[in-house]
Amino acid sequence: MNDPDADGDADGVGRGPLADREWRLIREESRPGALNMALDEVAAETAAAGGPRTVRVYRWEPSCLSMGYAQDPGTVDWDHCADTGVEVTRRQTGGGGIYHDHDGDISYSITAPAAELPGKLLDAYHLLCEPVLSAFRALGVDAGYADEERPAIYPPACYLRALHPAHDVCADGGAGRKLSGNAQYRREESVIQHGSVTFEAKPREHLAVFRDHGVSEAEFAERVGGIADYADATRAESVAAFEDALAAWADAEEGAWTDAELDRAEEIAEEKYRDDGWVRERPGER
Repeated sequence: MNDPDADGDADGVGRGPLADREWRLIREESRPGALNMALDEVAAETAAAGGPRTVRVYRWEPSCLSMGYAQDPGTVDWDHCADTGVEVTRRQTGGGGIYHDHDGDISYSITAPAAELPGKLLDAYHLLCEPVLSAFRALGVDAGYADEERPAIYPPACYLRALHPAHDVCADGGAGRKLSGNAQYRREESVIQHGSVTFEAKPREHLAVFRDHGVSEAEFAERVGGIADYADATRAESVAAFEDALAAWADAEEGAWTDAELDRAEEIAEEKYRDDGWVRERPGER
């Protein structure tokens, strides 16, 4: 595994082992959840077709609940989401639902050809998490993988599922509250890893999108923390830290979506991520 500090600057933001390939950085954009998920797929199609690999940071507008691939739609408070303007979509990745607050969440994704990444999922996952951990370090947040297993509080919510040292990123070097949820899925020729980083946890808003959770705001706050709890940084400064870490790790040039990619993303969003059959029905029940 590449040393994340190798060839890095004073903040420990280093070049990764894939930095000799062609990468583009797409700086934070605000888009609806369905389109954000579709753009991750488009980036994977572009990489698989011989185009640039993509690192991107994105924002959810409006705030959105992204359900895990196999999540039971009965765990969602659909009325609350409709009444408060929270969009709901379903991810390609598994796990629990994540409330992506417009101001409280910072999301990223990394897409590359599958042949360029380790074949074992966990090895690839740790490789692609290197710039995420570097960004936390640059902000002065002591983040690391969970130091021990911790039981679930409410499994339908990603941030309240059981914590595991293999993949959960927590504060205080891994001993503290969960800061980031990350997941990966493989297409035939490409890999997509995307993740949610908590800037501000917002327990009330996060819990409200779930039905019958039985979790208090205090319990949520004991499990989940945000950058704002550990660093004197604005959201804009935090976004810049993640953009810089991703760009440094990939040695990426600043780029943009092509018109063809945006058209393709709209097509995918309409066919899948906005479709009630995809969002409201579990796999095998569609």
